[in-house]
Amino acid sequence: MPRLRITNVRAICTAPEGIRLVVVKIETNEPEIYGLGCATFTQRPLAVVEALETYLKPQLIGRDPNDIEDIYQTCYLSSYWRTGPIMNNALSGVDQALWDIKGKRAGMPVYQLLGGKVRTAATVYTHASGRDVQEVEEHARMLMGLGFTHIRAQVEIAGYSTYGAQGGSEPADAGTPVQAHVGHRPTHLEPVQRPWHESSYLRAVPKLFEHLRMTLGDEVELLHDIHERVSPIQAIGLAKELEQFRLYFLEDPLAPEDIGWFPRLRQQTSIPIAMGELFVNQTEWETLIKDRLIDYIRVHISAIGGLSIARKLAAFAEFFGVRTAWHGPGDVSPIGHAANLHLDISSTNFGIQELHLFNDTAREVFPGTPEVRDGMLWCNDKPGLGVDIDEKLAAKYPFPEHELHGAFPAVRRIDGSVIRW
Repeated sequence: MPRLRITNVRAICTAPEGIRLVVVKIETNEPEIYGLGCATFTQRPLAVVEALETYLKPQLIGRDPNDIEDIYQTCYLSSYWRTGPIMNNALSGVDQALWDIKGKRAGMPVYQLLGGKVRTAATVYTHASGRDVQEVEEHARMLMGLGFTHIRAQVEIAGYSTYGAQGGSEPADAGTPVQAHVGHRPTHLEPVQRPWHESSYLRAVPKLFEHLRMTLGDEVELLHDIHERVSPIQAIGLAKELEQFRLYFLEDPLAPEDIGWFPRLRQQTSIPIAMGELFVNQTEWETLIKDRLIDYIRVHISAIGGLSIARKLAAFAEFFGVRTAWHGPGDVSPIGHAANLHLDISSTNFGIQELHLFNDTAREVFPGTPEVRDGMLWCNDKPGLGVDIDEKLAAKYPFPEHELHGAFPAVRRIDGSVIRW
């Protein structure tokens, strides 16, 4: 019997919810054995496709797909200059697909290959937002009625481009697709140029959580995402002010460029800190974890290079009491969400999983998408990652086009200067 070999590597581009997704398919000389992985970098998807097909594919043809670690290391080092979201996402698609193949050949779900279950399902958080505090409260109550116990709350700052808040006809963020909420189908939005004002935001957020604690009580776990939109000293002040409302965690208070501020943040507040959405390099998280400066690591797994590096990151964090909270928005494909989930249920130091509620169309394109029941995320027991793709149906949902080709538009202060997201 001939040994298993990789015969083809290709990218599948689809957008069943209007969000650009990139899936890598690795085919073998046994046609029924193939693997799927997530390589979604929705702001630069075609650059990822080019990196995969021009630079990684020639290194993979003829290789034994069982050699996951060797393939990972050789591809990672082959560009000489390492890391970065484009090559990392291309590598992630390959890496996850190889784990998918290994699980299928073993007849086991990937979580069994990672050591087996330590929990039956993953606790998740979902997003409540609105134009004002009353609308956020209503949204949160609806989610609580569906069994969700952990809710990220974001409120719109009237007249400004507010991260993560969506009420009425206003966009969740200028130029970004709306996050999926229960009963809401995400739509593609054209970019809207609106300014940003830190002081208005810093006044509004404590009022939001004061209202939510008074109206929702203490049983629900509340979270908030600053999304690096204020200066480090402003973030420290906000964290101190929010302590009284007992947040589950405060997400991305500082930008990756401001990592040096974390010791000062830690000294000033006891609020739990989640960080890592924009990380692409192990040097960005190493000090934060070993010095216990954060409580949750929440990287975008495809942006750091895939399942192989993420499982090492989870194990590293475990020794320092840092929990995982992998990035899980709509610009992670259902295959990527499955990869998150396989780590969630096999990692001792799992904390919480960000949830995106895929609509019916996405679930048809990606059969096997993880299920939400009783406010938790459940993994199926199919071999591999457990998610497939209907390529004919996926082709009916091509990438949407608009003037920025997926890029986030600039968010500007009232004086016109560009700020970080």
